[in-house]
Amino acid sequence: MSYELRESVPDPETFVALREAAGMAPRSLEAARRGLGNTRYGVSMVATATGEPVGMARIVGDGGCVYHVCDMVVEPAHQGEGLGSRMMDALMAYVDEHAPETAYVNLMADVDGFYEQWGFERTAPASKGMYLPSE
Repeated sequence: MSYELRESVPDPETFVALREAAGMAPRSLEAARRGLGNTRYGVSMVATATGEPVGMARIVGDGGCVYHVCDMVVEPAHQGEGLGSRMMDALMAYVDEHAPETAYVNLMADVDGFYEQWGFERTAPASKGMYLPSE
């Protein structure tokens, strides 16, 4: 199967469905509608034969000091085809071109050994990631 990388985020319904298909924490349609427009840079992976979106990834942040890689997902049926790597290559090309040298580029890694190939390192023990759980 062949795939096309598109420099755009999916619509809110597809965004929610892709996260669900990959077993990621759910996001509401309202949250997706509010948030996707604030994407600094995003990509979608589309199966060329069907036009079906099968993956996505994006960067959010302030465009100067902080760039956060998030919502990296490939539908399970399409994993193992290098799609995540292609999307990360695109995101990192954006960072290389647009982020100031002193920008803090971060992500929450949920796959061991994947993000290191782009130079990401664990922050602990120097710092620890934290979050505010939803109710």
